Amino acid sequence: MKHLVDIHVVLATAEDMEYWDELAEEAADKLNLILHMTYDHADDDIETQQLERILQHIWENWHQDSYLLEIDEVDLQDWVDHLLATWDDADHEQQFEQ
Repeated sequence: MKHLVDIHVVLATAEDMEYWDELAEEAADKLNLILHMTYDHADDDIETQQLERILQHIWENWHQDSYLLEIDEVDLQDWVDHLLATWDDADHEQQFEQ
């Protein structure tokens, strides 16, 4: 259930984005935009663990991605919509094994 996930726990800070040096604040803002878009567009009845895995996937794949600061909001929205429509935990099993 989406309401059980606290989006504020996964949001980035400039300190989290030190890879970006002087652009860390801007990078954190963009990553947070992706995380918020995903949370906002996820179905209300999405399984908690699935949403957490999706948010983790976003973090791991976007926090140092060279296109993070270049991609515009329209393209990000398309990416988020595609991710939510096609996500399958089985496709990411190895990524989340502990």
